[in-house]
Amino acid sequence: MRLPESQVAVLDVLSAADERTVATVVEETGLKPETVTGAAFDLRDEELVAVSEAERVDHHLTAEGEQYLTEGLPEVRLYRAAAGDEAFPIGDATDVAGLSGQAVQIALSNFARKGYGVVDAGAVDPDPDADPGADPEAAALAAVADGETEGVAAKTLDRLAERGLLARDESTVRSLVLTDDGVTAVTEGVEAAETADRLTPEMLTTGEWRDVEFAAYDVEADAPAVEGGRVHILRQTAERVKEVLVGMGFDEMQGPHADAEFWINDCLFMPQDHPARTHWDQFALDVPPMDGLPADLVDRVAAAHREGIGPDGNGYHSPWTEDVAREVDLRGHTTSLSMRHLSGHAVGELAPPQRFFSVEKVYRNDTLDPTHLLEFFQIEGWVMADSLSVRDLMGTFEEFYRQFGITDIEFKPHYNPYTEPSFELFGQHPETGDLIEIGNSGLFRDEVLRPLGVECDVMAWGLALERLLMLTYGFDDIRDVHGTLCDLDLLRETEVLY
Repeated sequence: MRLPESQVAVLDVLSAADERTVATVVEETGLKPETVTGAAFDLRDEELVAVSEAERVDHHLTAEGEQYLTEGLPEVRLYRAAAGDEAFPIGDATDVAGLSGQAVQIALSNFARKGYGVVDAGAVDPDPDADPGADPEAAALAAVADGETEGVAAKTLDRLAERGLLARDESTVRSLVLTDDGVTAVTEGVEAAETADRLTPEMLTTGEWRDVEFAAYDVEADAPAVEGGRVHILRQTAERVKEVLVGMGFDEMQGPHADAEFWINDCLFMPQDHPARTHWDQFALDVPPMDGLPADLVDRVAAAHREGIGPDGNGYHSPWTEDVAREVDLRGHTTSLSMRHLSGHAVGELAPPQRFFSVEKVYRNDTLDPTHLLEFFQIEGWVMADSLSVRDLMGTFEEFYRQFGITDIEFKPHYNPYTEPSFELFGQHPETGDLIEIGNSGLFRDEVLRPLGVECDVMAWGLALERLLMLTYGFDDIRDVHGTLCDLDLLRETEVLY
């Protein structure tokens, strides 16, 4: 039997008793992996070799996982810092543990989850019976680092992956073994045939092609997939949202991602000591304060905060300074664009009726989970007109979501500092049946509108583009489509619905 040289080399290192992986054959023959794989499939077609496939998952620590392997998990460090004390102040405990920034929040949330104690009233109360030395996640970090994950519980590895402490590499392992026909062929002897897999100009020039044996061309053989670039499903959906809103009579807003606290929060009647304005929710930038805020508008907004609006206004009676208003943050919502437009400082003064929207990225210091990311796209919108009501707002949402095949929107009353009345929107996940919050909305309060110079009603909303994606396509974890853990096959195969 005469076979191509690569196939003979593969046959020579195989046996009928023991499977050998492609990687092992590559090492023993010195051939390239793709050459061995191609030869194996050709030999399988000749029924000389059996090819089996198995999925393999390899784990490796991320940079954060390596850090915790060396320094210890934040929750374990917090427990050891507070051990032996009751109601140890959080600030003191985190200082002793050497924790700062995001690590503090990580430590507190996992401290309670693992039953290491109670976090309450600004203090840590450790459970004396807890044993952080037996922490399964800490042990799993060490096992992953040593490449010995066989005995680690799957749920523990899943938890580490959710925390971003380990990454998974999935691959297909192919194993080869001789068939009975293959054993017979090897026993009887197999000769290497000098074959060529393509016709070259040199062969034509020299006439060598007449004496060359060409390898058979199998049109049914597997070939490597070639994936071209395409627009991300999130961006495609954003463009679809823009088309829908333009079709509903809206104009698009654009504006800065980094903006003054004045436009992000102060114009929204958010008190300067509001918890959402701390580093727990917004990203402050270490840049010079913003100059050029409109002085007359600053005075009116400050008066609204201190005294309220109208004869029955009361304000917050809390500290308000222009220094805070001029500080620069990454916007936590695109309502900063709405404030710029409604005040007349973006495109000039606007007379009702008006409709504006934006589909832009915002940034929040949230804990990563299946429905939250540190950055996401917000669908901002508002309508300026006389005599608007909640029914107008609800009808707008029903028409908008109907364009995406969603007809079961639910509304829940809610509190916002800047709208009254206010309500949240919920949609039912098509796969799990769970209700998912998809947006927040309401009618802007007088304390927001009057300083801006707006005398009519304005209804407004902020909707999550990623949540719309979940309702439309059935994703249950937004990290499947956004970020380093996204499912590439899912992104390639999903089509935008129209």
